[in-house]
Amino acid sequence: MPRELNVLALFKGDEKFLFVYDDDSRDALVDDIRHQAADPAVAISWFDAAVLTERVRNPTVAAEL
Repeated sequence: MPRELNVLALFKGDEKFLFVYDDDSRDALVDDIRHQAADPAVAISWFDAAVLTERVRNPTVAAEL
């Protein structure tokens, strides 16, 4: 049976962030998003990180928006 993949995207100005992950890698993705928010060279803010990680952790709530 094929693995289901989830896609999460952030478009911020001219920059685009695309995250493709499966259910087993949710925690790793949350960590990665947080690390990117902590890096001043990356345009992801802490607010962006909070919104993205909430959508990763609660995909059914995000789908209702």
